[in-house]
Amino acid sequence: MNWLDLPVIKKAQGIIQLPGSKSISNRILLLAALAQGVTHVRDLLDSDDTGYMLKALAKLGVDITQTGENSYRITGTGGHFKVKEADLFLGNAGTAFRPLAAVLALMDGHYQMSGVARMHERPIGDLIDALRKIGADIAYLGYQGYPPLQINPVTLDCGDIRLSVKGDVSSQFLTGLLMALPVTGKKAVIEVTGVLISQPYVALTLAQMRKFGVVVEHVAWQQFTLPAHQYYCSPGDVRVEGDASSASYFLAAGAIGGGPVRVQGVGSESVQGDVRFAEALGKMGACVRMGTNWIESSCPHAGAGRLPLQGIDLDCNHIPDAAMTLAVVALFANGVTTLKNIASWRLKETDRLAAMAKELKKLGAGIEEGNDYIRISPPQNGLTPGAAIDTYDDHRMAMCFSLAAFGVSVRINDPGCVSKTFPYYFEQFKRIACFEN
Repeated sequence: MNWLDLPVIKKAQGIIQLPGSKSISNRILLLAALAQGVTHVRDLLDSDDTGYMLKALAKLGVDITQTGENSYRITGTGGHFKVKEADLFLGNAGTAFRPLAAVLALMDGHYQMSGVARMHERPIGDLIDALRKIGADIAYLGYQGYPPLQINPVTLDCGDIRLSVKGDVSSQFLTGLLMALPVTGKKAVIEVTGVLISQPYVALTLAQMRKFGVVVEHVAWQQFTLPAHQYYCSPGDVRVEGDASSASYFLAAGAIGGGPVRVQGVGSESVQGDVRFAEALGKMGACVRMGTNWIESSCPHAGAGRLPLQGIDLDCNHIPDAAMTLAVVALFANGVTTLKNIASWRLKETDRLAAMAKELKKLGAGIEEGNDYIRISPPQNGLTPGAAIDTYDDHRMAMCFSLAAFGVSVRINDPGCVSKTFPYYFEQFKRIACFEN
């Protein structure tokens, strides 16, 4: 069936071991492929997005061997892929497409890069403009500023590299440049124009680069300097921490459904920005506890029609993905919830702002949708029963709206879209859910 019916959930309780972080997984795979030496990657996320990166790297001649469940041995190429001509398909994996495009643009090969129809609607022009300024030869095979791409051998100018990139569309453009430029061996300075959105994801990139021996200096997140003659070197063994974005659904379930619900794999030592989702839940009135490698949420007075959580007004630039979960939590809070600085939602797997507004209305919420914000008023007389939630081939829409079952039975259309990052999400969700008889 192409839908999943979730009965009403009366309580949530349990422990979940999180899958590996998507953002870390694809960064580690690319860095390991570019490094000198052999890297053993443990706890890699098993999903569509990481699958696309693995297949692309294999087509580029990278020696990859699976050594166990979610474990791989990757023999690095020392910054130069063996294969000089390839046609690569990356699905809708932005964490694979953007950084890999930047790396290939600085190589001496001929490459075509494409994806699903939605990937061809996601802008990449700011990244390509920056790369062209330093000699990259890249052509658009469809609409200007969007994939698919034809990449030809680069002609780098002599001397240091200086370039600029916009920071207010996607942090993946800056991430791509940061990860790619060390293959040149040159000193590089990147100026960010505009406000850098999703700053924690750039911090995540810098942390993974440090593991492979490349240190980036930065000033106020607006200027980034890579000293010359830094090359990626394998750290040997790398373990991928759990996915903080995926943690948000279970932590939200603990807050709405009483809990406690504990997620294992992320905690106070996490390098992922979305771990701060727990702070937002705390502001809404949930009881949140945290250790070095776990987070637990509860709300003892939740359930039975009570709304112990409170609406909040929050700038979500630091948690752009996990903020989607807050939009559904808002259905179970007293008062209005306003989520701001989320314009990047419109450029993701779907236009998430428009999609979220439409589906929340199906459940009876009052919605005000702006260019970069959404304001949610919970239904005064409970959620509207019988809603069939459309997911727009977007994994996060499916996972977010599973939480609506704490109020009414709900149908999730195309539940299989969660395979992008969390193929077994609904099985795990049902483990902590106590359904009404």
